[in-house]
Amino acid sequence: MSVPLVIIMSAISTKLSAFLFPGLTWKIATENKELFLTFDDGPHPLITPKVLNILDEYNAKATFFCVGENVQKHPEAYAEIISRGHQTGNHTFNHLKGWETSAKEYLDNIRKCNELVPSALFRPPHGRILPGQVRQLKKEGYQVVMWSVLARDYQQNSDKKNLLQKVLAQT
Repeated sequence: MSVPLVIIMSAISTKLSAFLFPGLTWKIATENKELFLTFDDGPHPLITPKVLNILDEYNAKATFFCVGENVQKHPEAYAEIISRGHQTGNHTFNHLKGWETSAKEYLDNIRKCNELVPSALFRPPHGRILPGQVRQLKKEGYQVVMWSVLARDYQQNSDKKNLLQKVLAQT
């Protein structure tokens, strides 16, 4: 796949994504202007406490999509998410990409994570999931949650000012 195609694909609007992938949750309709904050890939002993403190400062709640392996390594950070009243979701045990993993291995990995992160919410790492995987997860009672704004704060050379501008432009 060429770089321009990747850029175009990553710029697909939420409306188009919701049309192409109707079984996934991209947005939640509300009567009020609300923003649902989500954080992926934790918990992390250095980053998670900082995020929690900022959320506390603004009296804000978020959903943390946790990797089971990280919960196992850092149970105190996970416990802190829960004790501060935030919601958690499953992000697989080993951060597997659904496109590159057999359905059985992928679903078993999600079930393994669910032993540590009991939640009906699931977010596929990198947003990569196959239709058959979605169908099976829905049969098992999961809600597959995507996103409508992606900050890309994980990229190198991302600074706070540019990240804020990118996020505000999309909300």
